[in-house]
Amino acid sequence: MEEPTVLIGELKKGSAELLILSLLEHAPKHGYQLAKEIGELSDGVLKFYPASLYPTLYRLEKRGWIQGEWTDDPGQRRKRHYRLTRDGAGVLAEQRSTWEQFARAVSRIAGLNHA
Repeated sequence: MEEPTVLIGELKKGSAELLILSLLEHAPKHGYQLAKEIGELSDGVLKFYPASLYPTLYRLEKRGWIQGEWTDDPGQRRKRHYRLTRDGAGVLAEQRSTWEQFARAVSRIAGLNHA
């Protein structure tokens, strides 16, 4: 039997784009902010580390779904803030719909009433 953390890891991989695009919907954020918010909003169930987060950000940027911009704040390290693009907003809407359908189907099969 697989460990729950292995299953969570696989689910995390499949939902990383949706989570990142969702968090960028209202305001630009840098990578550390994204990782921190995902951890906090999931009550620590989902944790993203730089080794997995940044390649996803680069891939989203290459696809044109997010756009990164370097910012210099006095007295702080240079940071790359990412924002959702118009194309990214369209992809986010599609991914939300697909995820909702998937979650409903899994819930029906698994006998879950709250999802």
